[in-house]
Amino acid sequence: MSHSSPQKAIVLAAGLGKRMLPITATMPKPLVKVGGRSLIDFALDRLHEAGMETVVVNVHHFADMLEAHLRTRKMPQIVVSDERDEVLETGGGVKKALPLLSDGPFITFNSDSIWVEGQEPNLKRLVSAWDPARMDILMLVAPLETSVGYEGRGDFSMDQDGRLRRRKGDETAPFVYAGVAIVKPELVDGSPEGPFSANLFYDKAIAKDRLYGLQLDGQWLHVGEPQAIKVAEERLAASLR
Repeated sequence: MSHSSPQKAIVLAAGLGKRMLPITATMPKPLVKVGGRSLIDFALDRLHEAGMETVVVNVHHFADMLEAHLRTRKMPQIVVSDERDEVLETGGGVKKALPLLSDGPFITFNSDSIWVEGQEPNLKRLVSAWDPARMDILMLVAPLETSVGYEGRGDFSMDQDGRLRRRKGDETAPFVYAGVAIVKPELVDGSPEGPFSANLFYDKAIAKDRLYGLQLDGQWLHVGEPQAIKVAEERLAASLR
């Protein structure tokens, strides 16, 4: 049966983490620790808290090490999508895992996306804001100016109804994709075989005016490079005082 709100999720954990070298020469990026907790545990804890029953995790880089870590967790229920044979990128990884994600909308979660929460957990806010009648994708977006560790011109602008538009050319856009989205499985239909980016799904939704954003409440911490770890740890520590 098809649920209107997401019951399952995929954590994208297969990447090579090249920007995180030299750390990722000996471990997969999702096991990099920030404040004593691995990045993937942030993702899995938040998904469990938001009521996701099953979470698919795709693996490639140091897959054995990542799977061993996943076996130490009781909650949520984890299903591994094995990409040892080839890196499929964010879109191809979702496509391969689709049979494990049932037929309803699902959450995609980049394994390096962490944030300091605001008043209410952002994942619960995202699930509450999901409206499949209007939306094909609802993504969590963070204000460019308050994001930590992100160096870029932003990804999207947002209209008052929450519809997202891509940044054009050299302009600066006020919002950054915070690495989490609710996606309708139909967007995967007709996508290519092999590796491709999830941007394909976002562009399909934009073409129909059905890509929406929810502004993150709190502070997004982008942990892309080794020096970003310390900054993220300081922000997390400050938020717990």
